[in-house]
Amino acid sequence: MTDPTEGLRLYDELIAVHTIMRRSTALVVDALQALIDGRPVRVATLVKLIDWQAAFVHHHHESEDELFWPVLRGRFPEVVAQLDALSVEHDKLDGALEQLSTEAAALRGAPADLGLHGAPAGQGLQGRAASLLPSALEVRDVLAGHLDTEEPILRELFPDVPAGEIITLRKAIVAGAPKAGPEWVLGLMENPTRTQGYAIMMANFPPPVRWLRPILLRSYAKARRSLAVD
Repeated sequence: MTDPTEGLRLYDELIAVHTIMRRSTALVVDALQALIDGRPVRVATLVKLIDWQAAFVHHHHESEDELFWPVLRGRFPEVVAQLDALSVEHDKLDGALEQLSTEAAALRGAPADLGLHGAPAGQGLQGRAASLLPSALEVRDVLAGHLDTEEPILRELFPDVPAGEIITLRKAIVAGAPKAGPEWVLGLMENPTRTQGYAIMMANFPPPVRWLRPILLRSYAKARRSLAVD
């Protein structure tokens, strides 16, 4: 009989990663709205967040498409069509995130709106942020809908995967996890509340990340303040 413990642990880790992505996309929307409203948003931090977000989500989708899905397709052929549909959505989301990152680069060096510094109204920061906001809203909402569809499927399947396969998957995912932006990862897992799967995720981090947690959280709090969202 299959022991569901490891599968449920991996599902909790998955929810933690999904929470990071949900909160990140919402934070980008809030920061863009703050910029549109004329609040003192540090543009460099916002662009950095958008770039990090694109890379983080892309890596997660690669892990699912290359590691999770082959295992699940082999064991549960009845869900192959659902997994294939999720992979198609991965491609669309990755494209939308990459486009958002490309467009966000135009925020760097843009002057204020309202004709200041010789910039035509609408061509400065506020105008460019307003042009970017629909893309950020689409990414946030499409990602949320995708995760809402994906999570119940995986919650049902993971407990029926043998523990040995789950452990192998986890090791491969941890080994290939992106190293950039640990402050975003930790901060988004904790703010505003600790996500489901927090303790398991923390145990998976290399010791230096755990040791540096207080410093990384302070770095996250500083970056968040610079986005003028609170």
